Amino acid sequence: MPDPRPGAPSPAAALPGPRTEAEPSPASPAPRNAAQPSPAAAPDPRTGFRPGSGADAQPGPRTEAQPSPAAAPPGPRTGPRTGFRPGSGADALPGPGHDAARSGPHPARRHRHRHRLVKVVALCAATAAGGMLVLRGNEALAGLGSPASPDAGPLAAAAAAHENPDPGRVLQIVAHPDDDLYFMNPDLRYSITAGHPVTSVYLTSGEADGINAGAAKTASTAPDKPAYAEARQNGIRAAYAKMATGDRRSAWKRTVIPTDGGGRAELDVLVARPEVNLVWLQMREAGNVYADRPDSLHGLWDGRVERLESVLASGTPVRQPYTYTREQVVRTLLGVLERYRPTTVRLQDPTPGRHADTRRYTDHQDHMYGARFAQAALAAYAKEVKDRPHFAVQNYLGYLNGSLPSSLDPVEAGEKLDILDTYAWLDQSDHCGSEAGCGDLKVADHPAGNNWTRSINYARGTSTSWLTSDRDHGLWAFKVLDGQVAVWHRAGLIGAWSGPRLLPGTGVDPGISTATLPDGRIAAFAARTSFGARPADYTREVVMAVQRAPGSEEFGPWESLGTPETADEEWTSDISAPAVSVDGAGQPAVYVRDGAHTLRGRVRAADGGWGPWLRLGGDGLTGNPVTAVDGAGRRVVLAGTARTVVGWVQPRPGAPLGPVTGTGLPDTALPLTAQGGPTGVRLWFRKPGSGNVRTALVTADGGLRVSGLTDLGGLSGFGAVTASGHLLAGRAAGGQLGSEVGPGRPWERSPLMFVGSPSSTTTGRNMVSLAVVGLDARLYVTSSQDAPDAYLAPWQPVGPRNTGP
Repeated sequence: MPDPRPGAPSPAAALPGPRTEAEPSPASPAPRNAAQPSPAAAPDPRTGFRPGSGADAQPGPRTEAQPSPAAAPPGPRTGPRTGFRPGSGADALPGPGHDAARSGPHPARRHRHRHRLVKVVALCAATAAGGMLVLRGNEALAGLGSPASPDAGPLAAAAAAHENPDPGRVLQIVAHPDDDLYFMNPDLRYSITAGHPVTSVYLTSGEADGINAGAAKTASTAPDKPAYAEARQNGIRAAYAKMATGDRRSAWKRTVIPTDGGGRAELDVLVARPEVNLVWLQMREAGNVYADRPDSLHGLWDGRVERLESVLASGTPVRQPYTYTREQVVRTLLGVLERYRPTTVRLQDPTPGRHADTRRYTDHQDHMYGARFAQAALAAYAKEVKDRPHFAVQNYLGYLNGSLPSSLDPVEAGEKLDILDTYAWLDQSDHCGSEAGCGDLKVADHPAGNNWTRSINYARGTSTSWLTSDRDHGLWAFKVLDGQVAVWHRAGLIGAWSGPRLLPGTGVDPGISTATLPDGRIAAFAARTSFGARPADYTREVVMAVQRAPGSEEFGPWESLGTPETADEEWTSDISAPAVSVDGAGQPAVYVRDGAHTLRGRVRAADGGWGPWLRLGGDGLTGNPVTAVDGAGRRVVLAGTARTVVGWVQPRPGAPLGPVTGTGLPDTALPLTAQGGPTGVRLWFRKPGSGNVRTALVTADGGLRVSGLTDLGGLSGFGAVTASGHLLAGRAAGGQLGSEVGPGRPWERSPLMFVGSPSSTTTGRNMVSLAVVGLDARLYVTSSQDAPDAYLAPWQPVGPRNTGP
């Protein structure tokens, strides 16, 4: 099948409804690098390339070259109240040797056999006339600060010369012990393995009913909430020790620290890896997913209880019980943020929505309201603490993962399950020396949960249109840092980069979409969260900011486009990030998925006013919709469901969208990416249970039609795929960026780990640029000629190291 890059004609045959490809068996996955037969393919008429893979062909063998982690940055600032610096001083004790034997009952998942290609290529500007020289090497970061990169202006190059990337500092805030293992892994494991300082904060003790037993022994086991809380802590310590050292028995240093809310917290430091920390706040949990329990984070947030008490684990060094008001919880989390100075903050989903039939929350109420407390603390941290680095936020879906197509390949899912097996204490050996037990036996019956170990999905931040170019071949990047939109700009094709510059206006959620208006100005669209004096005042709305003039560094104020969800109580303010496009008639339109899982949209009229939020139909929509414009200027909107993809098309530019139409595509892992081109709109997505990149062409002639479903392989992984010209890029297995720069070319793995999704854009007729924001909340860019024999230039960090504003 011809490679389906934009501009290539689609195959004549329409796409059949059911999927026919053989699915890999999770129980016995095929070797990732096994040779696959490849059908003959015609060359791409635009590029002359003959694709090297068939519908389900895998990439060829690779040799493994693991980049060594960069040196960790200095630890968090000494706390002004305690003088404690995590991971230093008395806590930085020498650790025991690692246990070579890995525990647990699944030996088949013990080792990963991946052949990886770490191949670094440099595309350098050789002369002012634009001559290009291709350099190849095997030092992944040696050219990171090279001033010869096409994206390297003289100021950026001077700031970045000869430096290694900052690994960044990750802080996770979750409601219960195990939320991180179920919903933030494998990101968590990737960060620990790569040497990033990682701290996880647990809001509640997770004491539940106090029975640490599976279903068969529940009736005969006496409840003991402090002991069950201790057993869950022991399981978490074992899981983190295994991820960090390979030995679940690796020692921890357990101490007590005061909190800014007036209570005490337990701080655990992994002796062998002191950059790995656990903070236990030990507040009471709700004890039920959705039932009304006033003594909970939900009740405290809503003001139905004035204080929430602690439930101390039986083995904790914290001895004095305490209670927290709503404000004290916020101040406690603010103090933790100030102590650790994270550059990446991971949270659960504060607006998970409700099930349409039962109207119950789709996620645990503790997850939802714990995330809202974390949001409030981050807003206070950004406003009040000035001596700090910038930070990015990543939100994660929770229980909803169980009803979505699996996003992880069998090897990654197996690794994730292996860590849950450790937490669940399957072998029940006394490796921790605690009478409470060494893990969570409630989980032992079903360590995979509700298929949660087969997936990871981001609740926000999946847009791939945050990097864009202007008519002067300059580049603009828009990401959310500190709750504000950060803008980076490169003037012209080889000008200097500037930024990040934070646009006025706070509360912006992760995920920026951009569009270029007919007059050449760039418009940025986002969702914004606002806190009010009352709990019911919590709202999310769509906002936009527009350049004051084409090429201007100045943007106008944020304009609210409102929201189709007018009451938080109805659907928990569950709107998606906005998707935006400008059709051939010059009309911008913005689309969101609403809390009822249907599509809503607004269109701007010729006089500049926006029409009402239209009800556009659809049923069971998930994730974020995407939109792009075809060669005839017609708008195409696409959205995923748990089983397929549906779409809407304009019959002509300026006309309303047609009715929702099925595409016949099989189920797809979230999220989707849409790319407009002369022959239609190219849709990019991942194959469930595989991570392979797939694509299909959507056309609007005679209504919505889909053809040419093609599997392009890749390096497994999950998340959004960005595509521009010959370039494809997305998160690979292991968390780094995987990219392919031409049909039939081998996929390559960058050493960079990043937040959210990558973004790419074409610049002029023969250049493609690619960008990510690293875990250090810093922009990294690279570029390539849009040509068959091109290679990516070395990654260029923009601006100074992220040590403070």
